[in-house]
Amino acid sequence: MGLGAERMREGLDAIAAREPGMARALAIAGYPEPRIRERGYATLLRTIVGQQVSVAAAASVWNKLEALLGENLAPEVLLAAEFDALRGCGLSRQKQGYARSLCELVVAGTLDLENLPADDEEAIGQLVQIKGVGRWSAEIYLLFAEGRPDIWPAGDLAVQAGLHKILGLDARPSEKETRALAEGWRPHRGSAAIFTWHCYNNAAL
Repeated sequence: MGLGAERMREGLDAIAAREPGMARALAIAGYPEPRIRERGYATLLRTIVGQQVSVAAAASVWNKLEALLGENLAPEVLLAAEFDALRGCGLSRQKQGYARSLCELVVAGTLDLENLPADDEEAIGQLVQIKGVGRWSAEIYLLFAEGRPDIWPAGDLAVQAGLHKILGLDARPSEKETRALAEGWRPHRGSAAIFTWHCYNNAAL
């Protein structure tokens, strides 16, 4: 599962063959490591827990939730938990609303994370039903948890900044420009996205 090293190399090589900036950046920065997460409810719950907090803070909240609800954090168990108990784990009122929205959709069968539509836009449309999950979170989930090869999170600031470096642009491109610049990179834009993060803090570029 996931966009593995071999497939990512193939995708980046295909883009580099027609994009000199990508070829140059690959020569300097090398290939990125794959980024793979587990498919399913727990990964989306982790995304919600991690929104707008540090990695350490998110890990602390997650550990407390596991202690309260059990290691698999079953959606039915979270829905049955009291507000104050979840708040004691570090989940704000807003995040509890988001978490409950995810759990309700999963328990009702409205959102089947094992059988999302094959069409990327349709899959994004299903994921953004979850309160607190916008297009960016949905794209990140599909890229890392499902390994979809052509996901391009053009609204991500690090993707924009990485593209600025890779292509030697005068300024960081807007979301619209970032989307347009990668049109010719289909169906390998997922590999390109991971590479932009890889290049984002590379001082040699």
